[in-house]
Amino acid sequence: MAVAIGRDIAHAVAILKRGGLVAFPTETVYGLGADARSPQAVGRIYAAKGRPSNHPVIVHLAGAAQLAEWSSDVTPLAQKLAARFWPGPLTLILRRAAGVGDFVTGGQDTVGLRVPSHPVAQALLEAFGGGIAAPSANRFGRVSTTTAQHVAQELGERVDYVLDGGASEIGIESTIIDAGGAQPVLLRPGQLSVREIEAVAGSAVQAPRADAPRVSGALAAHYAPATTLLLLESDLLLELAATLAKQGKRVAVLARSALQPLLDGIVWIAAPADAVGYAHDLYANLRALDAAGCEAILVEQPPKDLAWSAVNDRLLRAAAGSQQAAAK
Repeated sequence: MAVAIGRDIAHAVAILKRGGLVAFPTETVYGLGADARSPQAVGRIYAAKGRPSNHPVIVHLAGAAQLAEWSSDVTPLAQKLAARFWPGPLTLILRRAAGVGDFVTGGQDTVGLRVPSHPVAQALLEAFGGGIAAPSANRFGRVSTTTAQHVAQELGERVDYVLDGGASEIGIESTIIDAGGAQPVLLRPGQLSVREIEAVAGSAVQAPRADAPRVSGALAAHYAPATTLLLLESDLLLELAATLAKQGKRVAVLARSALQPLLDGIVWIAAPADAVGYAHDLYANLRALDAAGCEAILVEQPPKDLAWSAVNDRLLRAAAGSQQAAAK
């Protein structure tokens, strides 16, 4: 039997309260949610995703007023960032409060907290009344999901219910900032830029140290399609695509131009030219190309400037993840 997809908030809350799993939309990607106070429920997330037990999950809250329930030290920096960017695509890493379990934090003394802005997520969190642990609603290391249909295809009956909120507005995961000190530390780039964070923090964003907290989506190999993905400059991409096609092989291309080689066997998607549009379509495009039955996915290297940092982060990890899988 296929997983149920619908818009019944009360039904979703009832499932969460009895320890079940509900996938729900956020403005970034879809999350796989469970009661963040229940080790058994959160354990079901790890089992459904095949997620390592030491990999922390993000706890989603209805509002910043709940911060003190989850963190023992809500720093002035965290207060400023939450006041400016919540609800929105920002996750704050803070020292966890007493009673926040290792099953949420991956055994660390910090916890990731976020207030999503999607109206369906907000309605769910308000009705549930507590924190919902929710990593992305996909198998661990795979391409994230940005529609309810993606979730159903990815997880099937491992999820009890999928709340359908349409396609995610942003399309890539939240910016993660360690806000446990006086200066912000960037642990994962997202739509919120370093400059936006610095303007509110009043200090420069720092690079993470070797002992920085582990966070979601920061492994070197992640966000990966099953098909090998290669990230290439434009001239190399065109040369390799043509070579493979002339050899009778099918090749999938995520390009920055609609002008494709006039050769059979090339599945071509022209991505949006701007960073925001590109990010919005990224995971849907990778899923479409992964399903095309090709030998490889060739991705044209986007610009390497600051506006594209989150996109480039995801593509580098996707390339590493797909090649790691192919080597096994």
